Amino acid sequence: MKTVDEAELCFPQLLNTSCRKTMLSPSVSLVIHLTLSSISLLTVFSNLLVIISIYHFKRLHSPTNILLLSLAVSDCLVGFLISFQIVLIDGCWYLGDIMCAIYFILDYIITTSSIGTMVLISIDRYVAICYPLRYPSKVTTERVKMCVSLFWMCSILYHCVLLRDNLQHPGRYNSCSGECVVFLDYIGGIFDLLSSFICPVTVIIILYVRVFVVVVSQARAMQSHVAAVSLQGSVKITKSEMKAAITLGVVVVVFLICTCPYFCVSLIAEDAAVSASSATFILFYFNSTLNPLIYALFYPWFRKSVKLILTLQILKPESCDTIMM
Repeated sequence: MKTVDEAELCFPQLLNTSCRKTMLSPSVSLVIHLTLSSISLLTVFSNLLVIISIYHFKRLHSPTNILLLSLAVSDCLVGFLISFQIVLIDGCWYLGDIMCAIYFILDYIITTSSIGTMVLISIDRYVAICYPLRYPSKVTTERVKMCVSLFWMCSILYHCVLLRDNLQHPGRYNSCSGECVVFLDYIGGIFDLLSSFICPVTVIIILYVRVFVVVVSQARAMQSHVAAVSLQGSVKITKSEMKAAITLGVVVVVFLICTCPYFCVSLIAEDAAVSASSATFILFYFNSTLNPLIYALFYPWFRKSVKLILTLQILKPESCDTIMM
């Protein structure tokens, strides 16, 4: 029969080196399991609907939707990463040091790709709203695909190099058996914070402030006959572009709200060791669950495509040519 101390250890057979479990009551543990499992399944399923919608229906192959597709891919992968947090409910990592390093590398890659996609979305809306005549020639589907692919490849290469020591020596920085941490040196941590968060977020905020100013001025012009007359010689933004800017603005704001706590904790941390068991991770991941809900709320084409997918109408010949807008 196990002693009380042994029951509190992640690995009872390693009395001297094992980490201690986070002791939770069975009811609390069950609620957390069910909540995280539900979030994980909802995140994967809802983002798969976004991916299938944009990939299948040709009328949705616009530059902006290609960016949403990239974001949905990263969000869908986040849904799988949430399953690792389910393993960590009792504070113990049972999957080994190599899997811990791989988990963190995937997390960093997906995170950076999401932020990179947000930057591209901000640039896309900035050009569409501030330079509408140049938008069709400057922002093409092929160019957007190239930029998205470049961001993903750079993110993979960058973080494999940044975290190479954790891959070469997995578990080196664990203080006990059953812990999952990765370590970045001070310079690497600062550079990663600047390149993965501070600089991209600064660009996003600056571009969207400019977009917001233009959208507000155009909206006021539409409501004012005097302003409308004075703006006769200027280029007006279409309602669809304004609506897209507002919708994607909501996506960006929600993204910042969900991600800022995680990066703020990283910024004020005394060392560069990052643990997998953190509440800020859950909030960060939850953003991936919210994005498809925002699309469903604001985009009629997404609601229509979901209906066609769930009723299996997409299996019909030539369904890819369905008019969605």
